[in-house]
Amino acid sequence: MKVLVVGGGGREHVIAWKIRKSRWVSKVYCAPGNAGIAAVAECVDIKPTDIEALLDFALDNGIDLTVVGPEAPLAMGIVDRFEEKGLRIFGPSKAAARIESSKIFAKEIMRKYSIPTAGSETFTDLSKARDYVIRTGGPMVVKVDGLAAGKGAFPCEDEMEALKAIDIIENGAFKEAGSRILIEEYLRGEEASILAFSDGKHVIPLESAQDHKRVFDGDTGPNTGGMGAYSPAPVISEDIASRVYDEILMPTVRGMAAEGTPYKGILYAGLMITDEGAKVIEFNCRFGDPEAQVVIPRMATDFIRPLLACCDGTLNRVNLRWSRSSCVCVVMTSGGYPGSYKKGFEIKGLDKVERMENVVAFHAGTREDGDGRILTNGGRVLGITAMGPDIKETIKLAYRAVRKVDFKDNFYRKDIGKKASYHLDGM
Repeated sequence: MKVLVVGGGGREHVIAWKIRKSRWVSKVYCAPGNAGIAAVAECVDIKPTDIEALLDFALDNGIDLTVVGPEAPLAMGIVDRFEEKGLRIFGPSKAAARIESSKIFAKEIMRKYSIPTAGSETFTDLSKARDYVIRTGGPMVVKVDGLAAGKGAFPCEDEMEALKAIDIIENGAFKEAGSRILIEEYLRGEEASILAFSDGKHVIPLESAQDHKRVFDGDTGPNTGGMGAYSPAPVISEDIASRVYDEILMPTVRGMAAEGTPYKGILYAGLMITDEGAKVIEFNCRFGDPEAQVVIPRMATDFIRPLLACCDGTLNRVNLRWSRSSCVCVVMTSGGYPGSYKKGFEIKGLDKVERMENVVAFHAGTREDGDGRILTNGGRVLGITAMGPDIKETIKLAYRAVRKVDFKDNFYRKDIGKKASYHLDGM
C-alpha cells in the first residue's frame, strides 16, 4: 500500500520511519518532509495546510492511507475533505479536532462529562481578565484559546506574571488564537502524557511518556514545543494508568460521540499527576512532539495495524505489543528558541550518529542545500533518540549521541530523563 504522511517535523519523521518498516507498505510519501525524512520517504513540496493540493496528490497517486501529523490541517478539516472523496485518512474530523483547536471547547467537554481537570474562567474582555487576576491573585495559568504551537500557556506564580502574560496576548502575539483566554487553577504535581488510539468507540492507550516543556534545565524558562521526552514514565503507575483510562480517556471518547462528533485518531492527554490523581492539563488531537519520538519506536506491533483500525472502526481487534526497552529523546534547538533564531547553519556529525547502534536522529527543522549539506531550518532542529535496556543507560547513550552533533549556536537541555531516575532510585 501507498501511504502519505502530512507534515515536516520530528513527529512526522518518526511516523514515516515506522510506517516504512511495515510489511504492508510499498511506498511512503511525505509532504513537505525534511532532510531526514527524505531517507525513508519521497518528499513532496506541498504545505501541510494546502488541503486541496494534498487531496489532488492523494487522488493522482493512488494513496491508500494518509496520516496527518500536525494539528493545523486537522483543525482546518483535512479529514472531512479527504473522506468526502472516499479516501482513508488517520485523524479526527474538524469538529472533533476542536478538542485541541479550542481550549474552551475542551474545557466544556471535560466539565460536562466530569473529566478531572483544573478549574478555570473564560474571558473575551481582557480588562475583565485583569480584574480577575488582581482580585484572585496567583498562582494561576493563563492560556490562549486557539492553536499556538505549544507556546500559548503561561504558568504564572503571581499576579504580576499573569498580568504580563495578558499584555503579551493583547499585543497580538497569538493573533486570532488569543481572542479568548482561559485563566486556570495552577495544578501542583508532575506532568506526564498518555496518548491513545480511538476509532470513535474503542480506545487503546499507548505507553506513557514525559515531555519537558520549559526551555531550560530544572523546568525553568518559557514554554516550548518540547525539549525532550522519555518513555515509559515511572510517575504513571499501573493504578494511575488504569484510572486515566476509566476516568479520562473513555469518558472523553464517549462524550465526543454523544456530542455528535465521534473522535477518531490519536487522543493526546497531557496530564498533571496530583495528590488527588491525574488531571487533564490539555488535550491534543495528534501525536505529541517529541512524545511520538519515544513512544512509537517502542511499539512492537506493525504500526499500520492500529492506524487502519482507527479509520475502519475495528480497533477492538487490535492488540498492541511493546518493547520493554526505555527510549529517550533529546531535542537540539537553534540558539534563541523559543524566541527569535537564525537558520541556515550546517549540521555536522550526523554521520557519526548514524553509525551508532540503537540511536536515531529524527529531523525536525532541517533542509538539504544544493551541495548535499544538511542545514538548520527551524527552532527545534533534531531529536536525538536512543533505545536501551533501562532509563539511566539510555539517557547516557542519548547524550553521547548529542555530543557528536554540532551546529552554530545549538542548544539542548542537560536534564532530560532525570525525573525518571529520581522515581526509580526511590523505589
